[in-house]
Formats: sequence, C-alpha cells, structure tokens
Amino acid sequence: MSLKVVPICGVSTTYPHSHSQLGISYFFQNNHKNPLKFRVNSATFRKLGCLTVKLGQSKSHLEDSKLLRPSGSNSRNDATQIIKFHKDLNPLPKPLSITDLVSNGSDGSKVRVAYKGAPGAYSEIAALKAYPKCETVPCEEFESVFKQVELSLADKAILPIESSVSGSVHQNYDMFLHHRLHIVGEVQLNIDHCLLGLPGVQMEELLCVLSHPQVLDRCKIMLNKLDVDKINTKDSAGAARIVASKGSRETGAIASSRAAEIYGLEILSKKIEDYSDNIARFLILAREPIIPGTNKPNKTSIVFTLEEGPGVLFKALAVFSLRDINLSKIESRPQKNHPLRIVDDGNNGGAKYFDYFFYIDFEASMAEPRAQYALSHLQDFSCFLRILGCYPDRFLNINAKLQEKHRQWILQKEERL
Repeated sequence: MSLKVVPICGVSTTYPHSHSQLGISYFFQNNHKNPLKFRVNSATFRKLGCLTVKLGQSKSHLEDSKLLRPSGSNSRNDATQIIKFHKDLNPLPKPLSITDLVSNGSDGSKVRVAYKGAPGAYSEIAALKAYPKCETVPCEEFESVFKQVELSLADKAILPIESSVSGSVHQNYDMFLHHRLHIVGEVQLNIDHCLLGLPGVQMEELLCVLSHPQVLDRCKIMLNKLDVDKINTKDSAGAARIVASKGSRETGAIASSRAAEIYGLEILSKKIEDYSDNIARFLILAREPIIPGTNKPNKTSIVFTLEEGPGVLFKALAVFSLRDINLSKIESRPQKNHPLRIVDDGNNGGAKYFDYFFYIDFEASMAEPRAQYALSHLQDFSCFLRILGCYPDRFLNINAKLQEKHRQWILQKEERL
C-alpha cells in the first residue's frame, strides 16, 4: 500500500505567545472552533523542518513522534527513501508572522520580487501591481526565479500560471514539486500587446517583428496584415531591448507599453492581440507560508495523486462538494518519473494507465473545519497530498465588497420608499 502523507509546516510552540510570533501550528492548536487540532513536537520540527503526517479518520489530533511507514511494508529501502525525502526538504523556515506581514508595508517598499524576463516583462508589471514600490529582480529562466527566493536573494517570486487565451503554464505547475516555496498570493493582469518600433518609424516600414512565440501567435491577425517575418525571442520585453540596441528601422517588437518606456521605443499600435479580453493569472511565492484566517475569503491550492480504482477521481472531488466547497481550478499533469501504471485486467495480464498529479484550487481557508475535514477525507483515496499554499482570494474579496455595496444600495432604496 502506498504511503499517504501531507506536509504540514509549523513552528515550535515554545516561542512566547505574542501574536507577532505565532506560526501556523499554534494558530490551529489554539483555534477552539477547529475540530482537528494540530500538535507539533518542537524537537521533531527542528530536526526535519517539515512535518509529514497521516491524517487519521478518527483521531482528534495528529501524532508526530515518528515517521510513518507504508502499512504492511518492512522494506528498508522504503524507509530510507522516506528519510531521504525529508532530508531533501530541510531546512524549512518558520511561517510568516503577523509582524512579518505588516513590516513589509502595503506598497511592498521593502520587498524584492524575482520574475522571469527582462525589465518591462508582464511578470514585472504583475509584481508592481502586487507591490507598487518593490524592487524587481529579473531572471532568465523560471528555475532561476525559484532559486532567487530559496537562496534568500529575493523575498518573493511571481510566476504566470494561466491565461484566459492560452490556458495553463504547465512548466510552472511541474516546478512546484521540485521546489519548496509556498503560494502566498495571486495577481490578475489584463494583457495588452503593443507593436513597438524605433522613434519615427511607420508600421509599413517593418519587415520583421520579434517577440515570444506565444505572443506572436496571439497577434497573428495584425502580423498577417503587415506581412512581416516573425522571429522568436525568449521573452517579449527582451525583444523590445533587442530592437532598441540593434537600431534597425525595419525591425519591430511586440511587448508591453512599459517596455516601450524603458527602452525608448515608440508605440506604433496598441492592443493588437487577436482576443482583446486576455487576462493572465500570476502566483506569488515565498519561502514561508502565511497564516490562514477566516475573516476574509481565502483560496487553498493542493496537489495530490490517487490510488487506482473505479470512480476514484469522482470520489476525490466529491469530498469538496459534500462540504459546499467550490473548486475554482482543476489541472492534471502526468507523473514524469512513473507515467504508466500496469494493472492486471484478468484477460491479457496487464493494462497500462497514465498516472497523474492533480492540482486543485478550492475556495476555503485551511483554518476552516470543513477544509480540514475535506483533506482528511481525501486521504482515503490519495497516495500523496501536498498543500501548496493558503492565501487571500482577491476575486472573492472584490466580489464580496461589490455585493455589500449592492446590499447597502437596496436598503437605502427601500428606506426611501
């Protein structure tokens, strides 16, 4: 039988019990409305950095005194792999405290945010939307973005995760399993592509246009009208930088208006994308998780794998529906190390099935009992479960404000009548 585990990061409760120093484990332990009380042994935490536990169906708390092994397994290799797994995760820092969150300031004036691309990239614009006065750190690859934060060279990372036009960024989903950063927020950004050129250049003079392959693909109608050659670059802002440095009047780039400002280029045409309503969603990552609350709408992101069996995916999703928890995102990615599973079908001796990682975003806080019950129930069907992060749901927060304003407007209208 496969080991069912879920990483839960916490801090020793031997810290002074001031609100500025409380970690997630203490928050759960002292939430009297919470039927599942989390108990973290400080020595174990210091040794492992991250506690991996099995959620019991009938236990009111989680035992953490020893590592769990697969039921019915006496293999030393399995135990060695489990211990190695923990060592690979060490050491994890303590969760963000309330003081940590406040000290950065709402404008992000003390925050360094890493992103992929050159200055002027859409990821940088998303970072500045989240932290208007932050210091942005450009990186050439997504792997470098993760490492900047892991090595404490940056405080946060921002990654594109999906677009309303091109869908999910699968590469970044896969990277979650190879790094130990936590999702602490999200940003939605309207993407407006601009055709850029040297000052004084007319669109008709262009013979070739540079940009990221996806950007070129999203602007095919305009580019076909211009009848220009399309040249791929690593990122759109980098294309603008090349045009500025090359100084060729015959070469243009598709990038953001911010890139035009940074590199001294002229905007020849705005909003040239085929679909005008292109919204990209970015995730903000940090070394530490944030303290989940229940006073505002929150979203939780998880990844898990499932055991083989009929209807097991339906059962896994039903644990949320049974508790009125809405799923806002479902994504599946094949397990690259073990893509196929051989199952005895009773006829030909074996059948091959793809094995997947399932990524889910659900609209509930980890501090809510219903979310904890749902994850405990999910353990019945999963071989592996990891919480990627619990963070404020900006869309639901805006929705709640609009609904409250609408309710107040209704009340005022009724009073006048």
